[in-house]
Amino acid sequence: MTGLRRLGLSLMAPAIAVVVALALSAAVIALIGQNPATAVRVMFDFGDSPAQQTQAIVVVLNRAVPLFLAGLAVSVAFRMGLFNIGVEGQYRIATVLAAGAGAAVALPGPLHLLLIIVVAMVVGAFWAGIVAVLKVTRGVSEVISSIMLNFIALGLASYLLTGPLRGSPEGASIITTSPIPESGWFPGLNGVLTGLGLAEPRSELYGFLVVAVVVGVAVAVLVKRTRFGFDLRATGMSPSAATASGVDARRMVLKAMLISGAIAGLIGMPDLLGDARSYNTEFTAGLGFLGIAVALLGRNSPLGIAFGALLFAFLDRAAIPLQFADIPASVVTIIQGTIVLAVVIANEIARRVTRQQAERGSAVAPPATGDGSTGGEQGPGDGPPPDVGPTTGTGTGVGVRNASGEPGRTDSRQGAGA
Repeated sequence: MTGLRRLGLSLMAPAIAVVVALALSAAVIALIGQNPATAVRVMFDFGDSPAQQTQAIVVVLNRAVPLFLAGLAVSVAFRMGLFNIGVEGQYRIATVLAAGAGAAVALPGPLHLLLIIVVAMVVGAFWAGIVAVLKVTRGVSEVISSIMLNFIALGLASYLLTGPLRGSPEGASIITTSPIPESGWFPGLNGVLTGLGLAEPRSELYGFLVVAVVVGVAVAVLVKRTRFGFDLRATGMSPSAATASGVDARRMVLKAMLISGAIAGLIGMPDLLGDARSYNTEFTAGLGFLGIAVALLGRNSPLGIAFGALLFAFLDRAAIPLQFADIPASVVTIIQGTIVLAVVIANEIARRVTRQQAERGSAVAPPATGDGSTGGEQGPGDGPPPDVGPTTGTGTGVGVRNASGEPGRTDSRQGAGA
């Protein structure tokens, strides 16, 4: 199969998913008495002034950064054949503890920022490590344990927010942790936008976008260009075969979940360090579950996940303009849900097509060409191989010497002198 055909098959699944989702969503919009064309126009309306257009771009990018990190966290586990549904709990507990740690210390800017990020990654890895330990020691399904740990993480985060880490006064409508000092804030990228000639947006473009890009490149290199990545993918495809070749499958489960959890711990950092500067009861929820959809849409490729995150961020941003146009914002949820369903079906179709192409290629593989008596193999000087005996006549039989040194035949076809 040529590289172009493989690329086409890999792009077919997400393309079909998006087209099917848009078609179904258009049907739903028509059924509720609205014009699908109007909905599309509203979704792509970024405003009239340059400042409004830049602001819309910033909103999409800011939303895409945590979705991209969530998709990466899920994809690392997917590569190992693991279904890490616990990303939601991992990033929530990591964010509240990182916010508490950042508010409790006073350090120089870079060190303060590094401390908050490290705490988030360590907590996320620890929470995911519980799932891995339960799987390799007790055989507990990671799906069950990660779902249960989600509830524990959310309850623990709520306790910490309303108890030991509470920073807001009693009676406040929104409960928050203590604010992180300015030395722990992540610088924004609005200067880059104005440097490119764009208008100044009202909101700050998250500087954590740079960290997300670095993490994406690191994951791509780790999975595709390292021995660890090869072992990861091999174990995900067949743990027994990987074990037979010397790979410790149980250790790979631990490593994959720890990496997945560490990336999950970063999901809340863009909002925490770039906007809120504290954890509160209105902190963004649901990113872990959306990360599953983004990873599926991107077929576990960091580049594909980036496009998937941008698509979901674009849809999220479109919810408010749709409401102003008297179109229910739930249309966005319908589109996202149909994308998830369509991408699962499309991935299965692409997998079957790829397998059929591979089987067909093996079945029609041309026979090796040779001189008619050696099956295409040649010895030094274009002569017969050392283990091939003399043959006479014009047949295709091969006189291969047997264990006693006498010429023998390898099949039922004989030459005239065999």
